[in-house]
Amino acid sequence: MGIVGECNIQYALHPESLEYCIIEVNARLSRSSALASKATGYPLAFVAAKLGLGIPLNEVQNAVTKKTQACFEPSLDYIVTKMPRWDMGKFQGVATNIGSAMKSVGEVMSIGRTMEESLQKAIRMVDPSNPGFEPKARFETMDALLQELKVPTDRRIFAIAQAMHEKTLSVQEIHDITKIDHWFLRRCENIVKTGHAMEGKSLADLDQDLLNEAKKNGYSDIQIAAYVNSTEDEVRAKRKSFDIIPNTKQIDTLAAEYPADTNYLYTTYHGMEDDVDPANGGVMVLGSGAYRIGSSIEFDWCAVSAIRTLRAIGKSATMVNYNPETVSTDYDECDRLYFDELSSERIRDIYEKDNAEGVVISVGGQIPNGLALPLDKAGVNIMGTPAKMIDNAEDRMKFSDMIDEIGVQQPRWRELTSVDSALDFASNVGYPGKCLINTHCLFLTFDATFSNLLSYHQTVLVRPSYVLSGAAMNVAWTDDQLKACLSQAAEVSKDHPVVISDFIEGAVEIEMDGVGKNGELIAAAIHEHIENAGVHSGDATLVLPPQDLSAYQKERVRDASRKIAKRLNITGPCNIQFVAKGTDVMCIECNVRASRSFPFVSKTMGVDFIEAATKSIVGADTSDMNLPTLDTRNRPSNFVGVKAPMFSFTRLRGSDPVLGVEMASTGEVACFGANKEEAFLKALLSTGFKMPKEGGNILLSVQSSLENEMTHSAYQLHELGYNLFATKATGDVLQKNGIPCTIVGYPTEKGEGDLKNAVDMIREKEICLVVNVPTYESKRLEDNFLMRRNACDFGIPLLTNMNLVKVFADAAHKHVAGELAPDTLFEHYQAESDADAWTNPTEFH
Repeated sequence: MGIVGECNIQYALHPESLEYCIIEVNARLSRSSALASKATGYPLAFVAAKLGLGIPLNEVQNAVTKKTQACFEPSLDYIVTKMPRWDMGKFQGVATNIGSAMKSVGEVMSIGRTMEESLQKAIRMVDPSNPGFEPKARFETMDALLQELKVPTDRRIFAIAQAMHEKTLSVQEIHDITKIDHWFLRRCENIVKTGHAMEGKSLADLDQDLLNEAKKNGYSDIQIAAYVNSTEDEVRAKRKSFDIIPNTKQIDTLAAEYPADTNYLYTTYHGMEDDVDPANGGVMVLGSGAYRIGSSIEFDWCAVSAIRTLRAIGKSATMVNYNPETVSTDYDECDRLYFDELSSERIRDIYEKDNAEGVVISVGGQIPNGLALPLDKAGVNIMGTPAKMIDNAEDRMKFSDMIDEIGVQQPRWRELTSVDSALDFASNVGYPGKCLINTHCLFLTFDATFSNLLSYHQTVLVRPSYVLSGAAMNVAWTDDQLKACLSQAAEVSKDHPVVISDFIEGAVEIEMDGVGKNGELIAAAIHEHIENAGVHSGDATLVLPPQDLSAYQKERVRDASRKIAKRLNITGPCNIQFVAKGTDVMCIECNVRASRSFPFVSKTMGVDFIEAATKSIVGADTSDMNLPTLDTRNRPSNFVGVKAPMFSFTRLRGSDPVLGVEMASTGEVACFGANKEEAFLKALLSTGFKMPKEGGNILLSVQSSLENEMTHSAYQLHELGYNLFATKATGDVLQKNGIPCTIVGYPTEKGEGDLKNAVDMIREKEICLVVNVPTYESKRLEDNFLMRRNACDFGIPLLTNMNLVKVFADAAHKHVAGELAPDTLFEHYQAESDADAWTNPTEFH
């Protein structure tokens, strides 16, 4: 085919013979290119670029090994397992089967000397709550188990584990159902046999041979402890007494047959010696692990910025991460790279062997942050904010107590000591309206179908500790549902308290991203959400600098931020979240780590907050960085930044594309503009949103409590020349208010009357924008869902939040009026002052 450079070829192998065929050829980089490069130590893109320049393979040095030429074909003495990460449990109604359409949101890459070791590591890497190749969320009936094996979903690996552990199906039977090759199933069987050998034994009964076998087959110390009714620390002490410690091995491309000078490392319990000498010092930085909803490339940006800063100031930097998609796992970013687990066990192994100076846990998101207490207890030097203070911020009861102690306003709260006390608190604050939460708390999922309870208006929040991205949270409407909420929250947060608090409806959410040094904030940026509190901060549209906050509200945020930073003795990054309504400005959360908005804040402010945080952590000087502080006003002064979320609802069939308290976005964009409306419109269009064509049809359907608000935006859209269509209740209000619109039938009323059906209009693409804004009082749940889902399936732009509708209408109005006319790049440079310029006049623009 004459291909020069990289290509990707996909094959199909007959399951019962050696017959194969080519099904696809891509003459370009593929999704697996980074994985293949990092799995083999052979930099495919680098070599492909050289070949494209006409340089032959024998003249291209392998940039990873630094010793061999690119003409050497990779040869491996280890096994790499790539496993995808799915987050389908975050979406109501989504079809969980996996097939030809990609649904995963991330992936991990584990390395071991055997399939058993590599597989168990990979399963834990996908989610630290997975112990390994063991049953999880047990299938209660044989029919459910067989169905899972027959029609694969994201839980299939656990179905195979259950069948093997409980001996309900043989390897042959599993093969007959799944068609998975016997070789893989036998490796899984080996893992299970080791587990069965440990069952019924005590730690004292565990001999060296069996413990060594378990470690070689990928069992973690926690996993082994569960089998022998012991603790992780006791198992660790026992194996170290037997001198069972992992060896450090290189990813050297040529299976140790030729010399290599590579910093790609992994640990294994196979082998007799280390491939490299201990580092003897340096700072370990913990990465973010697999991309998932709630933790994606924004945390990798933070980790990369940290290791680059460490190296720039002369410190050796070691990265621990297992995500092949990241920049942090590139060979040239750090001095040492461990492709290994982000667990207390593995971090301690590396820390002890390399005699590290300390560990930075505050730039990789919640997984590293959750290791603060166990690592500190084990004697690891946690660099930055002390582990005890991290616990004070993460532990909901300690944090709420602390906020009261320092005189910072917060919503009414109570520690959950019993279900009765929670119900009593809820009735006192006006329960039940919602059971909701802000960022990083955990809640429950229920269908909002209880119309007899719509007279209630207050809401309550259930707050577990040490959790990320609002997993499994939603609305509770009855005492029974609140009980279920509390039960699940307590289950997820077993070792830490659960707090219930009042939720303030209609409040604005505000965030402060900052950098502390010994309890003083040396850098700070305040930004606001366009959506009201109740939309997860990861799904919210952020505006920096804030455009709609009063001077009083911003001063209250500054004052509270100073007090919290001082009380927690913060050194390094932090994120504090507030809700504001009227004259109340209340703190709802503090994360003593980098937040997902740090890259956006840094790029909008024109200074790297993580560089400042890293220097603060290691005691380096930041005086020359021109950092914005809490006292800085109007920065930036000549533009506004807006960060908008991106969603993958089109790939998740059956999911409800509506914003809520549980994070659903899988990406984000950010744009700058001369004002909020320009930046917002740019950001919205950058997500793939298509501007409704002039004279196009817009479908409106909102809950009755929002109809008067919608009237104002609807009139703006009418003035712009759009034809308005509305469902009956919304249309009646608009017509009563003098706004021309055509009433259409609800989706479930097909064939009834002469009205056009809303869903039919969406499917026939007669509509160019759907506005469907539900609330907890909505009664036509199925109709609303069908309008939203069909808009998503047929590629029609969709808005589901009232505040977004208002800003969109304002922005569209200014755009049509010519108020958002862009300057050319040269006009921009001509108008830009020297103080505002990010480059010198002689530098390339």
